[in-house]
Amino acid sequence: MSNHDTTTRIIRIALVEDDPKLRDDLREFLSRVPDFTLVGLYESAEEAIISMPAQRPEVVLMDINLPGMNGVICVARLKKNLPETQFMMLTVYEDHDRLFQSLLSGASGYLLKRSAPSQVINAIRELSEGGSPISPQIARRIVQYLQTSEGTSKKVTTLTPHQKLFLDQLAKGYRYKEIADNLGLTMDGVRGNIRRIYEKLHVHSRTEAVMKYLGR
Repeated sequence: MSNHDTTTRIIRIALVEDDPKLRDDLREFLSRVPDFTLVGLYESAEEAIISMPAQRPEVVLMDINLPGMNGVICVARLKKNLPETQFMMLTVYEDHDRLFQSLLSGASGYLLKRSAPSQVINAIRELSEGGSPISPQIARRIVQYLQTSEGTSKKVTTLTPHQKLFLDQLAKGYRYKEIADNLGLTMDGVRGNIRRIYEKLHVHSRTEAVMKYLGR
């Protein structure tokens, strides 16, 4: 007899944070979440690059402003050895340059450190399900920034009207299940749309697709 179907899926998490108090606070509240297991705790990018690949975390919370090598470069280095791992940047302020550098280096989420614990927990779960959680304040700034950039990529013109509608839903921050309901699709249909859109736009993440669609 197997109870595989009734067992909660455990999300393996690693944390890179140089502030001792914040690191301890995050470790404490993450350890209390039943479906989370903390497999790595690192004080620096250099330590994470050496030790993290062996731990194979599913989700990594990465401080941007680390001593020595910063979090953006750390993500770019780690992504080569951990292509399936999802990275979420943690920052104390909204910085356009660091934000875009983070997303282009391979991060899939971006949260302010002042986010409530419940927001961090929800963001980790969303990341593990293929989403791209971004603080509402930061998402708003991305849209404002992209609306003033120089125009739409030619590759976007190859998209079908349905694919543009799908991307519009992604840009508004809807989760995949919500998009399925809004557009009358199955989850397999959603995955198929994502795969074809990624191929047409030559991107590898939801965030990259939205940025290209909005005209970056």
